[in-house]
Amino acid sequence: MVLFLGLLIFSFIIHSVLVVPFIDLLYKLKFLRREQKTRDFLGKVTPIFNKLHKHKAGTPVGGGLLIIFTVALLYAILFPLVKFLGIYITAVYPIKDELNILFFSFISFGLLGLYDDFKKFFGFEQSGFFGLRMRHKFLIQWILAFIIASLLYFNLGINFVNIPFFGIVRLGWFYIPFAAFVIVAFANAFNITDGLDGLACGLLMICLFAFWIISGSILDTTLSVFLALWIGGLMAFLYFNVYPARIWLGDVGALSFGATLAVVGLLLGKIVGLVVIGGLFVVEVASSLIQMLGKKFLGRKIFPVAPLHLWLQYRGWEEPKIVFRAWLAGIMLAIFGLWLAMI
Repeated sequence: MVLFLGLLIFSFIIHSVLVVPFIDLLYKLKFLRREQKTRDFLGKVTPIFNKLHKHKAGTPVGGGLLIIFTVALLYAILFPLVKFLGIYITAVYPIKDELNILFFSFISFGLLGLYDDFKKFFGFEQSGFFGLRMRHKFLIQWILAFIIASLLYFNLGINFVNIPFFGIVRLGWFYIPFAAFVIVAFANAFNITDGLDGLACGLLMICLFAFWIISGSILDTTLSVFLALWIGGLMAFLYFNVYPARIWLGDVGALSFGATLAVVGLLLGKIVGLVVIGGLFVVEVASSLIQMLGKKFLGRKIFPVAPLHLWLQYRGWEEPKIVFRAWLAGIMLAIFGLWLAMI
């Protein structure tokens, strides 16, 4: 644990040094949030969102790229160094295969999100530049998720979920579509939640601390080192992401972090723990899904606005109040999820 704590602190320091120059670079590149007609999954304009968040135009977007690049680089440098220093490495799965899955998830979904950011923030949506539509990007998410799920099944031999009070439930080949669904669901859940300053990143940090404890308890050094570096980067980023935010993750971070969070839960076999620990992400995406289904099949809105955090803001709650109370709820869910995961 001393090693992991040291790596977290080191990652925090490195990210802290890099984040301000990176913000300045985003300003120079004009990679900024623009006033835009935000649309829902059905392509309809969401005027309430645009009204409540109009003042955030001009904030740099793309902080997720810094974290992805820095965590990957630090891991590539430090993990071999840890082995060279003679520190005993333990792993639940073959190290190479586990690393391939972690970083494929981390980087591939990040690249898809980066494409989205380029389109939105340089006006390529209007020009038709590489014009992938929403359904095409959603299809790519599923393709990436099926690749990851297949690697989990064939390379690592994972075909089970651990259900508290019931034990191990083996799914066989059905594990592949199940795992793919979990990955796509959390990628989009995180993206939907990333709508208020500090909300998604703070909740993610809480989730990762919980999974860090679980990975340490089963002596999975490979995963524990990755989580330590990731948490350190998030802590440094969150300092500049809390209200009023000086930088946003962008889709490059949102899709990557949501998908990778799901992969961490799948690697640990703690699906119920993932759903509980990441419970607010589940609530956020569920509220959006209910709203979308209401519009499509009933021809009307179920809620005045969705997702949940936007509804609370519409009701008059101040943004920091929503975020801090969400963090408190996230901490309690993490504690409950940890308890379930340890049964």
